[in-house]
Amino acid sequence: MALPIYASPLERIWYWTYRVICALIFIFLIAPILVIIPLSFNAEPYFTFTQKMLSLDPEGYSLRWYDRLLTFGMQNPDAPRDAAWWGDVWRNSAWVKAAKNSVIIGFFSTILATVLGTIAALGLSRAEMPFRKPIMAILISPMIVPIIITATGLFFFYSATGLAGSYVGIILAHATLGIPFVIITVTATLMGFDRSLLRAAANLGAGPVRSFFKVQLPLIMPGVISGALFAFVTSFDEVVVVLFVAGHDQQTIPRQMWNGIREQISPSILAVATILVVLSIALLTAVELLRRRSERLRGVSPA
Repeated sequence: MALPIYASPLERIWYWTYRVICALIFIFLIAPILVIIPLSFNAEPYFTFTQKMLSLDPEGYSLRWYDRLLTFGMQNPDAPRDAAWWGDVWRNSAWVKAAKNSVIIGFFSTILATVLGTIAALGLSRAEMPFRKPIMAILISPMIVPIIITATGLFFFYSATGLAGSYVGIILAHATLGIPFVIITVTATLMGFDRSLLRAAANLGAGPVRSFFKVQLPLIMPGVISGALFAFVTSFDEVVVVLFVAGHDQQTIPRQMWNGIREQISPSILAVATILVVLSIALLTAVELLRRRSERLRGVSPA
């Protein structure tokens, strides 16, 4: 909002003070994240800016740590980079294996969390449902309770049921953490849904299932996809639950980063962190675009 021409001197002072405060808060929040990006291109094995980097000397920057993500764990990293070399990367690179595990676990846990969270949100959005608030509090408790408590409980429960150390157990655990995000986003979308559309569909002979898939689901789809993206990011970034539930050979990217910090300090971790930051920005951009599309579909904002 622009400052009106008739604003008083005090209003003008507050106008610029408010913007300076917002800028300082933004810098405070984003600076620790952005500082890792240039450090990931450090030519030296340090976690600090070298003199060459500060002087913008090209020799101070390198892609060696991104290359290290591919070669770490390979059987023959110095071989010519042909199809056989890339096959070696796919089969043996430790970071590539961790990335594959993260994507597979994140995909299936997102599907499960999206389906269950959407069903729960549909029930919680109905006015006739009893005990809605207590049920909602229970369902979103995984995002409120400290993660270490949730991980400990899952460990003892999965140990008793035989799910500890299995991919099924990890997927179920990550789905548990992602369901609250799906419930919140889908419930918020359903708040603006016009239920007269369902009554109109019923008057035209459509059953509940057909009305849901043909009328309701297309309109709330942006909220469903937004919740799914949040669930995927939650699964992709989770490390505490994996440390408790997963086996020693079930490495994900966050767990691989954790092991790297404990066992061998390498700027490769900064390279992975930079890739994750870029991925998170892309997903958040998609969520924002879906939110605006949802508002347009529901008539909340102009097209």
